[in-house]
Amino acid sequence: MILRRALLAIVPIATQAVTADQHKRARSTSDGLRVFQQCSGCHSAETSEKKVGPSLKGLFRRRELLNGMPANERAIRLKIKNGGGGMPSYDQVLSAKELEQLIDYLKSL
Repeated sequence: MILRRALLAIVPIATQAVTADQHKRARSTSDGLRVFQQCSGCHSAETSEKKVGPSLKGLFRRRELLNGMPANERAIRLKIKNGGGGMPSYDQVLSAKELEQLIDYLKSL
């Protein structure tokens, strides 16, 4: 009986934590969309259409990037910061927070 009460007390707290985390992630994704506007001149996000650069739709579901690097967060973050292969560096353009927001948005594509 005591265990049951303890479990019933924990469930609402866990649910609130998940909801708060989902809200934070949704907010970051929304802010990331705003940051992505700087990228949308060269990259599409909603279609597979290639503009100047490749489409970023499904970027984190790909096996590798066009440069052969794995399509993981570390490689994508480095590509954004350092540029290369025709892409400019955004290291001095985006703040650390904006880069996080952009990564969260790209993960949602």
